[in-house]
Amino acid sequence: MTFSEQLRLIDERSTAFRAAVAAAPSLDMQVPTHPERTLFDLVRHVGMGRRKAAAVVAAGPADGPPEKSVWEGGAGAPRERDALLAWWTESIEQLASVLREAGPERDCWTWWGDSQSPQTSGSWARRQIHEIAVYTYDAQLTVGVPQPLPEEVALDGFDDCQFTLCSTTVAWPHEPAVVEYHASEGHSWRLRLSQDGARAARLPRPDAGEGPDAPDASAQGTASDLVLVFYNRIPLDSLKLKGDRRIFDQLIAWDPSV
Repeated sequence: MTFSEQLRLIDERSTAFRAAVAAAPSLDMQVPTHPERTLFDLVRHVGMGRRKAAAVVAAGPADGPPEKSVWEGGAGAPRERDALLAWWTESIEQLASVLREAGPERDCWTWWGDSQSPQTSGSWARRQIHEIAVYTYDAQLTVGVPQPLPEEVALDGFDDCQFTLCSTTVAWPHEPAVVEYHASEGHSWRLRLSQDGARAARLPRPDAGEGPDAPDASAQGTASDLVLVFYNRIPLDSLKLKGDRRIFDQLIAWDPSV
């Protein structure tokens, strides 16, 4: 995916998020995937996250994220709907402007330093697409019209899940294992779990896990369902599972940052 395509998808998913919020009967509706949040809370959380990402990219190479005062922005998100939607649009415009100015190669602080993804503005742009896409699903679900993630977003989103969010040099605390994921759109991934951590790879064909090199566990579904399961938006049983299910449970419970 090119940098310009990333910027386009940030705009598209942000527009879909805004449309869901605009259609809600009330901003006080509870978000089913985050019962502790109202729809207003969700908009505020996601908007602040985009402002923080913009501040990180603008800062360039650093040992940590900028101070909260740099990106928090005055009084914060307004309560009135039209003002809130304008604040949301401003948050996205701020993010897009910083990303366009930086281009895809600027070195930046990231929280995924031990993953297989680079610590660059391009990686930050990629993360923004998928965070906004999943939060858009949350907003749509809140107003009763959840939509699967668009195929282009979902395929890249699950790739990002594997290479940015799953891969790590932190030792896997269980027996070594190989897990495969197969999207019905024709893309597949393999995750190797061992004392060396978790390392992801793309498979050249959907049936690459058959035969003597079969994985210990595999999951199959649409790319959208793979992403939504990964982010705990829909249950694991939404996927077709094979092999040792315990490995998926271990993956869900594993927090390499601890």
